[in-house]
Amino acid sequence: MFDISKVDKNFTVKSQIDKKDIKFYSIDRAPFKVHGVFKENGKFRRIPEKVARAVSDGVFRLHANTAGGRVRFATDSPYIAISVEMDSVGKMPHFALTGSAGFDLYADNEYVKTFVPPFDIENGYEGVIEFENSAKRQITINFPLYSDVKELYIGLKEDSLLERPEPYKNKKPIVYYGSSITQGGCASRPGMSYQAIISRTFNYDYINLGFSGNAKAEDEIAEYIKKLDMSVFVYDYDHNAPSVEHLQKSHEKMFKTIRNENPILPVIFMSRPKYFLDEEENIRQGIIEATYLNAVSSGDKNVFFLDGRKLTALCKDSGTVDNCHPTDFGFASMAQALTEVFAGISI
Repeated sequence: MFDISKVDKNFTVKSQIDKKDIKFYSIDRAPFKVHGVFKENGKFRRIPEKVARAVSDGVFRLHANTAGGRVRFATDSPYIAISVEMDSVGKMPHFALTGSAGFDLYADNEYVKTFVPPFDIENGYEGVIEFENSAKRQITINFPLYSDVKELYIGLKEDSLLERPEPYKNKKPIVYYGSSITQGGCASRPGMSYQAIISRTFNYDYINLGFSGNAKAEDEIAEYIKKLDMSVFVYDYDHNAPSVEHLQKSHEKMFKTIRNENPILPVIFMSRPKYFLDEEENIRQGIIEATYLNAVSSGDKNVFFLDGRKLTALCKDSGTVDNCHPTDFGFASMAQALTEVFAGISI
């Protein structure tokens, strides 16, 4: 692999990691495969900056949070290090820093360890995870859920094997759209969001378009999503509609915008994951189910409805940190319910 630092010293990674044989690589270059995010104007983003600005100020502030971002590769290095540059770090009282700002590492689809950020993190950090031996492994590193990432460098033992990863099963990613729960709040680490769990279960690629407090089915986001080359659309829109009236006006409208452009795309409708619903929440669920039933009555055979109460079947009322945002237990419950739906969809 070409080492650009030998011809351009600006690419040399300064590190405090005590490894004399370490060599750093930018994930911007092959054989690394980046999923769920892309580089634009000096940082990783989930949607183009221009689109984010057009949707809303809130979506613009959140669109570079790297929820759903992953880098994948194969190596036999006995350790893996990261050196990351960040320009926005999510810190909240009810959200583990390992989830909002940490990276976690999976080898051969099994969790190994988390690169834990320091509590006083400001603009990046570094870390190293050791293996017991030098066996070849398929590596996935999940990006933070609520922070922005400018650069990520992977450190491996010099002269170790470094190859392209095995591909995902689906050539087109699943696209998820929704609220802070969709974005991953408040998983203890990125690999515990419900999308990441589904990805490991089925070996599926995905894009996370959850925008905390700002998923309002705006025309601009619907126009962007409808043009994505996707295998399934998971429509997790409810929480951020500011009123029942807003949800009524926008829920079916956004679905039809996407359906008209993608006539046979499988679409999963989800209502909010909550075991007990109050009066307004019951009305909201009825609106979402009506979108689904209207599609079925029109002859649509590629729509699925997932009652939010089924999303909490495993954890019941014990799966959140604040009666809203899921813990890992809550996300596992959501993934379990979605697994049953995905098992019946051919991708």
